[in-house]
Amino acid sequence: MNKLLVTFLNCCIICIASAQTIITNQNLKIEVNDVLQTKVNATFNNAKPLINSFSSSEYIQTKYFTAKEFHLIKKERNTINDAAGNGVEWKFFGSDNINHIDKILSIKVYNNFPDAAYFNVQYINKSNKELPVIQWVNNEYNVLPSSDTTAFWSFQGSSHADRRDWVQKVNRGFYEKNFMGMNASDYGGGIPVIDLWRRDAGIAIGNTEAVAKLVSLPIDFDQYADAANMSVRYDYPEPEILKPNDTLNTFETFISVHQKDCFAALRNFSNFMQTKGIRAATAEPAAFEPIWCAWGYERDFTLKEILNTLPKVKELGFKWVGLDDGYQQAEGDWHTNKEHFPGGDAEMKAFVDSIHAQGMKAVLWWAPMAADPGSKVLKTHPDILLQQENGAPQYITWWDAYYMSPTDKAVIEETRNTVKMFMQDWGFDALKLDGQYMNACAPDYGDHNIDYPEQSFEKLPLLFKVIYETAKSIKPDAVIEFCPCGDVMNFYHMPYANQFVASDPTSSWQVRLKNKIYKALMPQTAYFGDHVELTDTKEDFASQIGIGAVPGTKFVYPATGVKSKDENLLTPEKEKLFEKWLNIYNEKMLSKGIFRGELYDIGYDDPETYCIQKGDTMYYSFYNADFNGEVELRGLAAGKKYSVYDYVNNNNLGIINGDNPKLKISFKKNLLIEVKEAK
Repeated sequence: MNKLLVTFLNCCIICIASAQTIITNQNLKIEVNDVLQTKVNATFNNAKPLINSFSSSEYIQTKYFTAKEFHLIKKERNTINDAAGNGVEWKFFGSDNINHIDKILSIKVYNNFPDAAYFNVQYINKSNKELPVIQWVNNEYNVLPSSDTTAFWSFQGSSHADRRDWVQKVNRGFYEKNFMGMNASDYGGGIPVIDLWRRDAGIAIGNTEAVAKLVSLPIDFDQYADAANMSVRYDYPEPEILKPNDTLNTFETFISVHQKDCFAALRNFSNFMQTKGIRAATAEPAAFEPIWCAWGYERDFTLKEILNTLPKVKELGFKWVGLDDGYQQAEGDWHTNKEHFPGGDAEMKAFVDSIHAQGMKAVLWWAPMAADPGSKVLKTHPDILLQQENGAPQYITWWDAYYMSPTDKAVIEETRNTVKMFMQDWGFDALKLDGQYMNACAPDYGDHNIDYPEQSFEKLPLLFKVIYETAKSIKPDAVIEFCPCGDVMNFYHMPYANQFVASDPTSSWQVRLKNKIYKALMPQTAYFGDHVELTDTKEDFASQIGIGAVPGTKFVYPATGVKSKDENLLTPEKEKLFEKWLNIYNEKMLSKGIFRGELYDIGYDDPETYCIQKGDTMYYSFYNADFNGEVELRGLAAGKKYSVYDYVNNNNLGIINGDNPKLKISFKKNLLIEVKEAK
């Protein structure tokens, strides 16, 4: 009898009538009760409860009912070893005897991914009727707020036309749907993660499917609520018919707990997604070099203006010259126009040669997947446009253009040939892919090599894979910059770019916060701070260089005779400033350091602080309108003494001890310091 019992327990199959199960993964604690409700908390030291009661965190809504409680029939605990490594999988089998639907809840935890768990849910129709399923919900939690003035800080992974901050305060009255599809004609996609955190602990949830899915991740802190609600949910475009004895599978989702801000949770998410093949592109050394872009001259540039600016560009230390919008015949027709290049494509090649002759590299602006009405590409291929359900083409408002279908064979071939023209025929070294519309696309109801309309959205990243691989096949050291113009960059596009960008930031704060998000997800990929003229003061290099971003500018030069664009004019005062900051950048090269984003909380820490490590030297940057107080220099070794140096103003700030790394400072706007072991 004892032998049989031991064998039974070793199989980890336990049949129960009522019991409570506790699942842990380092600082994550999940409790599951006898109706398959859960309660989640973090066990960090000094962490208060995140959630104080059980709730139906995974459920399904049909046309006729919402099934939330499933009486536990049995549970299984098995060790697993898959692409994510070694771990444990719990399976809970439950039944809703009123609505005649069964549920299987799978929760996996892995040794390689601490503080996280991964959920898969199945629903089986045990009735004799067809069930029209409207929606499923995973990881719905009611998170208790802090008593701070700011109840929570949050990461919001969706994209919107107002180009809002990716990191936001959450207080009562806050709501954001965080739909991963199109939220405006040109804006959609993002990172399928949301995060709510307090000073003591935080909780992140999201979608971990290997391809992008049209999920929503709402955060709702109702004005009269005791807690903020968060979840992952999928709304079927049309009711999904679940036939008797058929099974519906949700997407895989996750939960992660952490301390400080969202950095650790996003890093954990990205590391897990690498096990599904979503990995950063190889870092390209040239992607870390400073960039000058001719966009200061806008679309009515002349070649003379640009060519006359190049000597100054080189003198200041910029290594890249960017040609922006205006050279093309139309969106979709990418050969040169006669207005700017009367000599045609041959003149473009000569222009690139002139950049190379001065020892610099050339990058070309491009808006792939867009086609203007009346363009040659649409006359040649009239059936390549992405179609709405009513048969109308999908409009790109910003460009007054249409979306081409990303899965159409002719579009893919046109895209490949365009890259060859840019890089093989004309000689460009890099491409700046630009436009918020690139980040996502609507479902395609046309006949474009897909099995269902949403697959256009899911397969969109593959078009950028074609661009990246074609460019690399022509120039192995090619740089591909992806600029989604205010969008939260589509996570599934990230493997096909080796330079991210602040993408039209509306503030210096956005330059800094976007870098933190990118460094959490793809730490080795270069981050371009965009044109410094887009920062608060139009010359806030500290918000680029201090955080490890690549500096850039779109200045125009007086010697070219420019008159109307003096907002970006390189005055003698600006020239001295540019020279100073470029020298600092090239000397320190913080962009190639290790971004220590886990050390500081972008929301609750004051002043706003970042740290970059290069060897044994630590670089800290502080940002505040006016700060006078004490800061903690985190990440230093105990038992050592360190010298502190303001490397922007050449000022020694004294010696501190690693056992008590506190420093009194006073500054306005910013302070950048270098900390190394005292000799």
